[in-house]
Amino acid sequence: MLAKVHDFLLERASGSGDDVSVEVHPPRADLPTCPRPDISLTRAADRPAGRVSVGVRCGNDSRTRYLQAEIHITGHYVELARDVRAGDSIRPEDLTEVTGRLDRLPRQALLDPDRAIGQQATRHLAAGTTLQRHHLRARPLVRRGQQVVIEARGSGFRVTRSAEALEPGGRGDRIRVRLVDREILEARVVGEGRTSVDF
Repeated sequence: MLAKVHDFLLERASGSGDDVSVEVHPPRADLPTCPRPDISLTRAADRPAGRVSVGVRCGNDSRTRYLQAEIHITGHYVELARDVRAGDSIRPEDLTEVTGRLDRLPRQALLDPDRAIGQQATRHLAAGTTLQRHHLRARPLVRRGQQVVIEARGSGFRVTRSAEALEPGGRGDRIRVRLVDREILEARVVGEGRTSVDF
């Protein structure tokens, strides 16, 4: 059964880094023989890493036995190459890719530099900081009160109109806009001063 738990964890963690290793800690009590155990992680995670707890049930036995395991993952993640002030937009030259143990990083650590480039720092960040999602926010492409272009697309048509942004937003954010006839729509920010509505 330990081999099946090992394979389950290895499969779940594969693709999380360049090198993945799994160590399942044997339980104090003997485990029953079970040809097809029902295995699950006790905490769902984007990428299981570090110390994890695994629930195992066997056939008609309703009891769940818990095993501890360690998942070690080595791969690339993003650090700042220089200090960045609050409000600064992140540029490629502000970043460096580092190779190290991903299982020791905070859960929100950014692994892909493209997820950081163009984003805005939420606070002052020192060189060497491992970037996390909460360190960044989308750079505002639309300001409240700004006149924006709203594009409506559908099957076989495309219409553009002018509207007033009722709230600020970054790329991908959904904001409210007011058309000239005072109608209010929710639109997605797609660029500098540009929004989109799909029909």
